[in-house]
Amino acid sequence: MNGDLEVSAKNLARTLGVKAVETAGQSQARRWTGYEFGGTSPFGTRTTLPIHAHDEIAELEEIYINGGRRGYLVKIRTVDLQRVLDPRFDDLAV
Repeated sequence: MNGDLEVSAKNLARTLGVKAVETAGQSQARRWTGYEFGGTSPFGTRTTLPIHAHDEIAELEEIYINGGRRGYLVKIRTVDLQRVLDPRFDDLAV
């Protein structure tokens, strides 16, 4: 999600074809990803997870994304993000 926007739970649920979604709790997020809560990166997770991204991100040349620690951001070209993570792009903003 763009840093100045918030994820719409309704839009994400619609995208996933379910009634509702909720944020994973701290312990569950750590079990799935191996990362400390607040420092979660989509790269190198313990469990292979589907990646969903706001559609506007696909239009950007490069983005900054969490690198696995709180406050640690890495710059990546969007084409590389797409190649490595194969995210699904949808309108996910509130």
